[in-house]
Amino acid sequence: MKDLVEYLAKSVVDRPEAIRVQERRGREGPVYLVEVAPEDKGRLIGKGGRVIESIRTLVRAYAKRKVGVEVR
Repeated sequence: MKDLVEYLAKSVVDRPEAIRVQERRGREGPVYLVEVAPEDKGRLIGKGGRVIESIRTLVRAYAKRKVGVEVR
C-alpha cells in the first residue's frame, strides 16, 4: 500500500525524488504521511483539495478498508 501512495504522489509533483512516505497506525487503520518539497505541496493537494482526495479515494478502494493519507 505504501508503494501505491508513493507512486501516485510521485506522478503528480515536479520533484519526485523529494517524496517520502511513512506508515503510521491510527485509531481507525493505517495512515500514510506523505512528505513533499515545499514547492510541490500545492501540486499534491490540488485546487480545492481535488488531487489529494482522488489519491485517498484510489488508496481506499485498493485497500478495501479505512486508510488515511495525509500531506506534510
